[in-house]
Amino acid sequence: MLGRTAASLFWMSRYMERAENIARLTEVGYRSALTPNSGGGHREDWRSILVAAGCLDAFEAKKRPATPEAIRAFLLLDRDHPSSVRSCVEIARNNARSVRTALTSEMWEALNSTWNELADLQPERIGPARLPEFLDWVRQRSAMFRGATIGTLLRTEGFHFSQIGAFLERADNTARILKMKYAVLLPGTGSSDRNAYQWETILRSVSAHRSYRHFFQEAYRPNNIAEFLILRQEMPRSLRYCTDQVQASLASLVELTERGQMGLALAGARYGKLAQVQIDALLRDGLGAFLDQFIIDTAEMAEAVADEFHFV
Repeated sequence: MLGRTAASLFWMSRYMERAENIARLTEVGYRSALTPNSGGGHREDWRSILVAAGCLDAFEAKKRPATPEAIRAFLLLDRDHPSSVRSCVEIARNNARSVRTALTSEMWEALNSTWNELADLQPERIGPARLPEFLDWVRQRSAMFRGATIGTLLRTEGFHFSQIGAFLERADNTARILKMKYAVLLPGTGSSDRNAYQWETILRSVSAHRSYRHFFQEAYRPNNIAEFLILRQEMPRSLRYCTDQVQASLASLVELTERGQMGLALAGARYGKLAQVQIDALLRDGLGAFLDQFIIDTAEMAEAVADEFHFV
């Protein structure tokens, strides 16, 4: 497979995953802003979302007041912001169009129809009353594309480049959500109503609210939430699950192409420690530092894959 084809498939899936993740981060901001006695207020809640998404500088460069409405418009529909939901879907579609013959018709239809519905949507049509409905729609469309990919694409090189892109992006997003809220997961945070609401918000932001209850069958406990979203292989948005999927697809690429050994070794070195770490030790020794390093490792992992497979 040509490097530019592999790159297009990688970025197609990565940007569709990012569109969903930006919607999830926006929901965190929306829910946090509704929390009673929310400390710094709406401004700080939404500012933290910009920090988590890695786009605070880009927003501030626009010289706009940091109102909830302006931040939502920036995250969701800004044509000039490359990580807005609108831009992510457009970039994903452009990558898909450039490798149209490598996709199934179901994948293309899922992506193209999403873009057609989104292209002309105006910010005033997703005010606070309609915001939850729009965010649900983004998640549903992302799930449709993901389902088409998993259900119809041959397990050849293209599938694995697509998977690596999607799971690197998902791992990065989960780490960023945890980084944004990690203070309420540390020992000694207590069980106040506000902390309980924040714990629930973290779980809802990664669609883990019901599955947490099923898995632990008890009330929210911060160490359990951290373990569930970092170490549990059963949780499809946990750091462990995502990195296992990246390593599995890299191993498949080594078998299929006899290339990728360096990327696979790097993934094992960077992510292998997740199989041994204990959550109590992680919380005690520094969750924030761990998440910072994980985000760096994930970015470097993407660069390593691009270099080894000659993305252009």
